[in-house]
Amino acid sequence: MVYLGALACHVPDHREDVSALCDENPGWNAETIVRKTGIRRRALARPEETAADLGYFAAERLFASGAIERPAIDGLIFNSHSPDYWMPATACLLQHRLGLPTTCAALDLALGCSGFTYSLWLAKSLVESGARRNVLVISAETFSRFCDRSDLSTVTLFGDGAGAALVTREPSGALARIGGTVLGTDGAGAEHLIVKGGAARSATQAGGEGESSRPRVWMNGPEVFSFTIATVRNCLQELVAREEIRWDEVRHFLLHQASGFMLDKLRTQLGLTEQQCPIDMEDVGNTANASLPILIDRLRRRGRFRSGDHMVLAGFGVGLSWAMTHLEWLENGESVPERE
Repeated sequence: MVYLGALACHVPDHREDVSALCDENPGWNAETIVRKTGIRRRALARPEETAADLGYFAAERLFASGAIERPAIDGLIFNSHSPDYWMPATACLLQHRLGLPTTCAALDLALGCSGFTYSLWLAKSLVESGARRNVLVISAETFSRFCDRSDLSTVTLFGDGAGAALVTREPSGALARIGGTVLGTDGAGAEHLIVKGGAARSATQAGGEGESSRPRVWMNGPEVFSFTIATVRNCLQELVAREEIRWDEVRHFLLHQASGFMLDKLRTQLGLTEQQCPIDMEDVGNTANASLPILIDRLRRRGRFRSGDHMVLAGFGVGLSWAMTHLEWLENGESVPERE
């Protein structure tokens, strides 16, 4: 068996209220935006901070918990669309910065909103195969940097944050048993959620650097919504059937915190209550691949989980890609003090 041994997160202290965006964009209505997105304020990294910095802070919190010593880490997966550099891999920089042994395999994974669950699947596969024993997964994003502040469809959504998770063979003190994963990809929809500027393809098309190559996120909201509604339910049903549990045995459906509107529609489609399928993004925003670890960490600290609880995690978005993972919670369910 493979376990989620520990989990820690970092969310920047700074928040930007939606009213500030409305002040910059006459005609925008704050309450309408909040009602549709479920987001009143977004967490934003400081100008000098990168996704790697946020991931470092999350990982340091994990180590500070005493769950594992650094020399025992033999694998590191850093998942982000906001690397420090094109080369080297940010995971290599974090291996050194975190003081992990040089025997630690380190690699980057570039996936968006499905990235955390994809990373759990990859880490679990490495542990199951015997190739690694203790893999540190870091999901971190500074998507807010890609947003045009006049683009209503993106700048009102995306915030910054990071989560760190330990995937291990060691059951002692573990938070959860990691079950199966259902995952997939439909690259035909890649254009619906994309950052074109700043990379090799934009350079060949634009003829070099310039305004056209600046990295900006573009999203076709209706297409992403249609993809999500068409994909999530079927994949969750497939996962539950594969894991040989009943739908009504799943106590927690933890979905990527995309937007309030989308999550409301998914809850209705899935026949779930607010308690079963929480929306908890009002004060952080859509933190992309970090949204699931942040959600799990916040709910855990409120004492929402009990030993024996079945939960499913659903990551979906950029790619287009998706990965749904089953966890069986092992911790006793006591609330944990919130961290500053």
